[in-house]
Amino acid sequence: MTVTLRDVADLAGVSFKTVSNVINNHPHVAADTRAKVESAIERLGYRPNRSARSLRSGRTGAIGLAVPELSLAYFAELADAVITVAEERETVVLIEQTGGDPRRELEALHGARRQMTDGLLFSPLGLGNEDAGVLAVDFPLVLLGERIFDGPVDHVTMENVDAARAATEHLLAGGRRRIAVIGAHEGEVIGSAGLRLSGYRSAIEAAGIPYDDALVVDAGPWHRRNGAEAMRRLLDRGVSFDAVFALNDELALGALRVLREREFRVPEQVAIIGFDDVDEAQYSLPSLTTVDPGRREIARLAVDLLLERIQGADTRPPQQIRSHFGIVARESTDPLA
Repeated sequence: MTVTLRDVADLAGVSFKTVSNVINNHPHVAADTRAKVESAIERLGYRPNRSARSLRSGRTGAIGLAVPELSLAYFAELADAVITVAEERETVVLIEQTGGDPRRELEALHGARRQMTDGLLFSPLGLGNEDAGVLAVDFPLVLLGERIFDGPVDHVTMENVDAARAATEHLLAGGRRRIAVIGAHEGEVIGSAGLRLSGYRSAIEAAGIPYDDALVVDAGPWHRRNGAEAMRRLLDRGVSFDAVFALNDELALGALRVLREREFRVPEQVAIIGFDDVDEAQYSLPSLTTVDPGRREIARLAVDLLLERIQGADTRPPQQIRSHFGIVARESTDPLA
């Protein structure tokens, strides 16, 4: 038989309304009463009727997450972190993959599927800073990533410039002076590639090392195969280098494969560092030094910001929050790590 609110109320010895207040987390319920109701819920195995609650509240109890590509480990692990946080807040996450296509990103913002959720976490790739106006929507929205800044909504992002500078400084501290970069996007200023390249330049120039275009390789989309191909081009051009800063871990893992194919000793001859701290980085051979950009913190901040907007508890102007980062030193820069 289906357990009802009335069953819970009878077992707890309280009114139907009191049980409803406990389930909906009403603040004005005495602690001992709340404990009795929660005990009755647990004993009976009561599960709220989400459809009925949605009709009463006008909310679905679900949020959306739109990301470019789940085949990239960073976005897959970000989605996992968002789901974990949302579950702790008793919220369902509906995930949409846009492929970085501007039309599909606009569909995520304005399409019919959006009506299935109370708000959206949105990580664009095809849209850019010039498209900030499309974020002026009539539902709760939190922006993720580095494609649009200073838009009309809350934005959770990472310290791309400072983290890239720290990654480069890590290589410099190991005595490296010819540091190649894999993953640049020509002409990009706003975006992960442009921001991370800026951090790299800042670090080498502070160390008195001139910037050398020959050491910077465009890799197109940040996939492993493109990291491998970029490394092959760099080696085939005969450019000398003693370290590599790959702008994400996928590129780094592809580049690492080619270095081993060409019989370079890592890190003795070439040190390499990535960015994102995806799970596989600790299992490569050698294990990959990388930047932890604060992915779990990004998930927690984004979900909580969105839920506050949904509940109407946050009336502040849109805010931008940056996560903390750290260098995760492993064998690809230090054989003793």
